[in-house]
Amino acid sequence: MKVLVPVKRVIDYNVKVRVKADGSGVDLANVKMSMNPFDEIAVEEAIRLKEAGKADEVIAVSIGVKQSQETLRTALAMGADRAILVVAADDVHTDIEPLAVAKILAKIVEDEQPGLVLCGKQAIDNDLGATGQMLSALLGWSQAMYANKVDVEGDHAVVTREVDGGLQTIKVKMPTIISTDLRLNEPRYASLPNIMKAKKKPLDEKTAADLGVDVTPRLEIVKTGEPAARAAGEIVGSVDELVAKLKEKGII
Repeated sequence: MKVLVPVKRVIDYNVKVRVKADGSGVDLANVKMSMNPFDEIAVEEAIRLKEAGKADEVIAVSIGVKQSQETLRTALAMGADRAILVVAADDVHTDIEPLAVAKILAKIVEDEQPGLVLCGKQAIDNDLGATGQMLSALLGWSQAMYANKVDVEGDHAVVTREVDGGLQTIKVKMPTIISTDLRLNEPRYASLPNIMKAKKKPLDEKTAADLGVDVTPRLEIVKTGEPAARAAGEIVGSVDELVAKLKEKGII
């Protein structure tokens, strides 16, 4: 069984994001970029399935700018077997919308015929969290979102997922789409020997036009702004004064 893992190049989660002075978007100049953390968890889970003998090949896919090669090399260094880069934008500030990403992934799925697509539940740059569900709809495959435990049993996958009331375990027929949540696993670090080996692993490059997908955005970002500054706290002298203040502000 092949496992397909989409990975996205995003601003590193340790970096403080800066908004451009004109409000036209986020400033990416000289900013460290890395693999989306949820996608990293998906890569780790795919590799674990291969190590357990439940998968034969792990294929990492990235859609965006040419610089996404770095992200794919990280996935290869972690243990993915090969990678596919779909160049769909020239400007690093261009974010490909989830529907276009899902359409491109659907074309790749048709070519590769994987038994499982493992993706992160959302990207930390736009937090849309819609690609997996859209891909499921386009392919007509089953889906199991927000997984914190995955077991592949023959032609079914048993997935424990996080819901508002706790944990829910579902059984889905393969092929299927599974999106990974934060507590599914702890991704491994790529060792130096594996980083060197990753340079020799195959990385195919395509374009969105090659796959016949139009990536023209349907949404327009009008303005980007910094979050409002946190208001200063107030010190009160007693519980009665605290209650009075809370009533005054309409909190209670």
